[in-house]
Amino acid sequence: MPQPASQHAPVLDAQFNWTLINTGIAFVLAQSALAFFVWKFRAQNRNRIKGLGNGVSIAMVIAVVFISLELFGAATLGRQAWASMYSTAPPGNLIRVQAMGQQFAFYFRYPGPDGQFGPIHVNKIDASVANYFGLDPAIDSASRDDVVTTSLVLPVNRPVELVLDAQDVIHSFYVRELRIQQDMVPGMHIPVRFTPTKIGIYEIACTQLCGLGHYRMRAKLQVMPEAEFQKWMQAQARP
Repeated sequence: MPQPASQHAPVLDAQFNWTLINTGIAFVLAQSALAFFVWKFRAQNRNRIKGLGNGVSIAMVIAVVFISLELFGAATLGRQAWASMYSTAPPGNLIRVQAMGQQFAFYFRYPGPDGQFGPIHVNKIDASVANYFGLDPAIDSASRDDVVTTSLVLPVNRPVELVLDAQDVIHSFYVRELRIQQDMVPGMHIPVRFTPTKIGIYEIACTQLCGLGHYRMRAKLQVMPEAEFQKWMQAQARP
């Protein structure tokens, strides 16, 4: 995996490492025990082995214990990272962005100076006129200053709430440097919270097989300093 670029990424990396160590130790112990019993009973007649039923029961207990320890370790280490992305209260300086997935592209929407998203009108969604979010500025004043882009631009070290939507089928939002992978489901608004910590340009990929053009469903995430982000927002603002 590349170097982490979000606040919660080191916690997830620690969980991955712990899971590999845990399962590696369990694998070595289990295979060592298997090799020992194969060697010990290699020349004996099956009918002479006593206590086969008790042996099976003990094996089941050991298997349940190993699996329980694995699940407990994964849940304990993953709880903090999961809560930071989905369950924590949003801070005051949070920036909200809406992401829409459709065959086969990502689109992003920022609220304008009023800080509000305009409502989505399903009957207004029309890619031929670049109305990917079904906005109707003629009747919705909150829609008139919304900023719609084909790339995701964020300020560094500032909390982000990304609300994921899908227009047609199930897509996925995946950025490996941020350690984020979340499905985008039609009819659902799924919030993901994170804080980017490293300036750079990262690839956004769809990891759900969403159709024949799935291979080209990609976008760019650019993380920049706060001052540059504010200039970018001003340049993107509609008249």
